[in-house]
Amino acid sequence: MSYQREFEKRLNVAVVGVGSHGYRNILPTLTFLPIRLKALCDMDIARARMTAEQYGVKACYQNMAEMFRNEELDAIFLCVPPRLHPELTCEALDAGVHVWLEKPPGMFASEVEEMIQHRKDKVVVVGFKKAFMPATRKIIEIFATPEYGPLRTALGVYPMTIPSDGKRVLREREHTNWLQNGCHTLSLLIAVGGPVSAVTVHRGKNGGGACILEFASGALGNFHLADGARHGQPSELYQFFGDGCHAEIINSTRVVLQRGMRFNYSGSTSYVPEGFDSGAIVWEPQHSLGTLENKALFMQGFYHEMRYFCDCILTGQPAEQGSLEFALEVMRVYEAGLRSGGETVAVL
Repeated sequence: MSYQREFEKRLNVAVVGVGSHGYRNILPTLTFLPIRLKALCDMDIARARMTAEQYGVKACYQNMAEMFRNEELDAIFLCVPPRLHPELTCEALDAGVHVWLEKPPGMFASEVEEMIQHRKDKVVVVGFKKAFMPATRKIIEIFATPEYGPLRTALGVYPMTIPSDGKRVLREREHTNWLQNGCHTLSLLIAVGGPVSAVTVHRGKNGGGACILEFASGALGNFHLADGARHGQPSELYQFFGDGCHAEIINSTRVVLQRGMRFNYSGSTSYVPEGFDSGAIVWEPQHSLGTLENKALFMQGFYHEMRYFCDCILTGQPAEQGSLEFALEVMRVYEAGLRSGGETVAVL
């Protein structure tokens, strides 16, 4: 682990969009990345200049075209409303600049396909933080082993619902919570389970419901739309079931691998049998020290997705995690969910 000031080789970057989310989460994460922050770009130039003063940045712009003419940049971090992502991503790629962009990548899967056409040899990573967070990577590690894999079923619980008329949402290009936050759980489940072949959504009369994911591997996923749960409470839960085990992520901060225990149905008298090869293994932040793994930027995956983006550029490797191909998969599943209406929709 290194800090920005310690890296020998750094990328010249700009942040495009310094609103609330960019200011709270993206800019602070730069402290831990191999970058030099050379410019800020925001339609609110006064906000950009105020932020630039805080970060010691001299160059501020209201549009990217002017910024690209005046600055020699390796990459941008794009943090603007999703409907602007496709146009600005393609503009940056056409200017020969690598792009990290926040999720969701756009409003439609077709927009991601357009980005792929403009990408050429550049690195593009979409910030699906829950696919990058340490808890998710541990689940992927667990079910990649012959001892616990392959994955059979998965459950994701997130406090949200899905629009009652999904086809209208697509037709009218409406930005709903199903797009903004539904992609969180979808990206996590796809990161663990792999490509999805079909989607079926059952919506309750009062909201909420279930989004059933049929994975190409044969595994089955249930995205439980927990409408009515409070976002301010720890109601987010993921469970994964494999070969004689199940693992879970609780509130993004606790990973539990349940290995079961040896017992005799009519004769066991203790739930803690001798030895250490049964029972649960638990991973969680210690929270008692000011170390990095205790911080939300690390627990939630912001650092890992942004560092991965930088490392891909510095090593000349194409992105695999959070790639445009992965983003396209997520968006196709998102659209299939809107079209379902209780029917099974194939993911093309």
